[in-house]
Amino acid sequence: MTTATEFDKSPDKDAPLKRDVRLLGRVLGDTLKAVEGEAMFERVEAIRQQAVKFRRDADQAARVLLEKQLNRLTGDQTVSVVRAFSYFSHLANIAEDQHHFRRRRAHRLAQSPAREGSLAHTFAQLKAQRVPVRRVKALLDEALIMPVLTAHPTEVQRKSILDLELEIAGLLDRQDRMALTPEEQAELDTQLRAHVLALWQTRMLRPTKLTVADEIENGQAYFRYTFLREVPKLYAEVEKHLAALPRPPQAQRAELNQVAPFLKIGSWMGGDRDGNPNVNAATLTRAVTRGAEVAFTFYLEELHQLGAGLALSTLLVKVTPALQALSHVSPDQSSHRQDEPYRRAIIGLYARLAATAAALGLPPVARNPVGAAPPYASPDDLVRDLGVIADSLEQHGAASVVALKVKPLLRAVQVFGFHLSPVDTRQNSDVHARVVSALFSHAQVSPDYEALPEEARQSLLLKELSQPRGLVIAHANYSAEVLSELAVLKTARALQARFGAACVPNYIISHCESLSDLLEVLVLCKEAGLLEGERLAVNVIPLFESIADLDASATIMDAWLSLPLVKTLLASRRHEQEIMLGYSDSNKDGGYLTSIWSLYCAETALAHLFTRHGIKLRLFHGRGGSVGRGGGPTYEAVLAQPPGTVSGQIRLTEQGEIIASKYANPENGRRNLETLVAATLEASLLGDSITPTLAPEAYACFLDTMTALSAEAHKAYRALVYETPGFTDYFFQSTPIAEIAELNIGSRPASRKPSSRIEDLRAIPWVFSWAQARVMLPGWYGVGSAVTAYLAAHPKDGVKHLQQMARAWPFFRAMLSNLDMLLAKSDLAVASRYAALVKDKRLAAKIFGSITAEWERTRDAVNTILQQRDLLDSNPQLKRSIRNRFAYMDPLNHLQVELIRRHRRMMADGKPVDERVKRGIHLSINGVAAGLRNSG
Repeated sequence: MTTATEFDKSPDKDAPLKRDVRLLGRVLGDTLKAVEGEAMFERVEAIRQQAVKFRRDADQAARVLLEKQLNRLTGDQTVSVVRAFSYFSHLANIAEDQHHFRRRRAHRLAQSPAREGSLAHTFAQLKAQRVPVRRVKALLDEALIMPVLTAHPTEVQRKSILDLELEIAGLLDRQDRMALTPEEQAELDTQLRAHVLALWQTRMLRPTKLTVADEIENGQAYFRYTFLREVPKLYAEVEKHLAALPRPPQAQRAELNQVAPFLKIGSWMGGDRDGNPNVNAATLTRAVTRGAEVAFTFYLEELHQLGAGLALSTLLVKVTPALQALSHVSPDQSSHRQDEPYRRAIIGLYARLAATAAALGLPPVARNPVGAAPPYASPDDLVRDLGVIADSLEQHGAASVVALKVKPLLRAVQVFGFHLSPVDTRQNSDVHARVVSALFSHAQVSPDYEALPEEARQSLLLKELSQPRGLVIAHANYSAEVLSELAVLKTARALQARFGAACVPNYIISHCESLSDLLEVLVLCKEAGLLEGERLAVNVIPLFESIADLDASATIMDAWLSLPLVKTLLASRRHEQEIMLGYSDSNKDGGYLTSIWSLYCAETALAHLFTRHGIKLRLFHGRGGSVGRGGGPTYEAVLAQPPGTVSGQIRLTEQGEIIASKYANPENGRRNLETLVAATLEASLLGDSITPTLAPEAYACFLDTMTALSAEAHKAYRALVYETPGFTDYFFQSTPIAEIAELNIGSRPASRKPSSRIEDLRAIPWVFSWAQARVMLPGWYGVGSAVTAYLAAHPKDGVKHLQQMARAWPFFRAMLSNLDMLLAKSDLAVASRYAALVKDKRLAAKIFGSITAEWERTRDAVNTILQQRDLLDSNPQLKRSIRNRFAYMDPLNHLQVELIRRHRRMMADGKPVDERVKRGIHLSINGVAAGLRNSG
């Protein structure tokens, strides 16, 4: 065990990480030797040594030998080698995560200054800036901070694998924290070897396509792993820091210390229909009811444990009348507990909660209550009863018991309610138009609504919304699509009536391009009973995705907010309007730089517009894990938002392997949630104090520079992706996109439409495919051309100006940081092997040449602006991590290319597919994704 002091004084702070990597590698090697034989172990070890030699020492002879070794492998040997390196990537991730935890613990134990991204740092800043405690409290009481777990068509992680990895992480953590006796160390080593063996013999790939039900179960597992316990702990930390802020003498401490439930966890799983025919009314019902089961199971078990630990006797303590009253109405009348009112009261709470579960139609509880009791009408009633217990305990000096045992459960019920997680519904605007058109046609309102111009559509929709009658005609011959869409909306209304309005609170419109797209959803909500008179039961949320949609967003929303009907409806929604912004499709449409700049401009315009209308704006950021889909460090991303666009309101998507990376481990999960909360508070309350003060003229100059850069980057990106003849063929042949589409890793197809057009391809597999080929093109292409053009136009002061922007503007600095990381993770030497898969060699040479030249321009631009010699010089820890990973990813990429070549040759020749080849490809995809960590 390494103490904090020893750790901080160690000349090599990464020594414990190296130790853990060597340990896990040795255990994996021993497992391989025992299961696959000495010869296979020696083969894998020889490949590993040559890969390390080539990557770390740039030894070209080692590269030649490595390729020879890999090319000699038989089909079965290839699968074993791919599995070995894939599992090593997973184990290295575990070691790296544990090292991050270790360093944070050492930092805290050494009482070092609080780090950026921590609540301690944020509240220290608030105190230093003399932000009034009432202002902080007021913001938290009105805030909504919500990460939203979304289904992901490139999620490669199986829950079975994840569970084993969590066990291994726990063993490393135990070894790190405790001084073990020789016997305890031997036992831990035995357990570690057993879990690695189980990992090796557990299937990494799914044998069948992932279903929506699987996605729901996988998503809700993170509530059991992390959210149900860690979210209440985070609230306690916020309230602790809030209590330490200076306050006026007359202020009531309790009043200012307790905050409303501002942090919640959302989900799209089971409700996101956009492009997924497998999501319907049944999956929405399943998502909400299964979530309720998870919540009730947790609450009931916590109540049981609470009752077992509160055998406090009235012979020793004096309880409040309210607590005594709770105990009197309890079904527990045992003479053994007559002097134990807390136990009796909690037994009563348990009975009422079990009755609530039964009333909601949930499965029978595992542990039966002692007697009958009336169900709770709402979670608020349970919170009130828990509050009675807490108040009574505090009254006789047991506040520590409240903090340890009662407050976490009370806070969990406040946050997760009886539904666990709000499930958003989402559908494409084209579907809404077809459904409304069918309803209008059958009701003889309009024979062909879709043929109408926009103004006529708006007029017709507004007229229909003023009518009290419904549109649905009994026994009409509606299409399956119409019936399915109406069923989803009616189911949402029924679920709200059953579990509360918070269970299905949002309706998101994908590809929102006009005012009529919003009005169509209001018409459908009216048909389903979600819009009644002046009350709207869901937030109708436009999603602006393409560059053109982002540019038009303020105009569309101005027209929306100007409607008298909408003003009335928003009054029933606390005068709040949410808008979702799509990072992925805007990137695929216009490239990275133009995408993020279009988003920045749209956010700024929307913030001004909403201020003018007097409506509260909440932005929902549709970010992915990779930079090409808006990914990157959350703390920097939130602080880089335009002024006035956060204000305590933010939702953002969490997708695919990022969910597991952030939230599978409880400690890591709490840290990531803490970072999100900290960043939101700083962006909302500190404002300009985050950055050096900029004169308005300087900021205006920055904006003009970004506009110029965006125009050039857009031109370069579109020229390659959409205007270069043969580019689509190059993409489909030089990346594993076709093989990814075959993987059983998501419930939705890779394309929105059955075509091979880039426009129709989903952004997630688009980005994921480039990552597998180690090009990362969506995250950087066009930036080098933009900077080159700018410097040519400003030869005297262009470099200094861009460097000043990097120092003074969080937005520009975050962009460069993301580019720095992504360029470092790309590898054109590896990418050239994928380019060799393209049949037309002249086409391959031309396009890969363009990619190489632009990569070099972008690398040079980033290094020049950041004033560094090499990529990631400013982040040596990440630089070391990436360099170490590459040695173990090289064999995976090499074998993936060779297996893809064999697979496609067999397909072209009409030969039966070799399942070993197919399996090897899919295993290599898993391993490369694990090595990159944020590829989707």
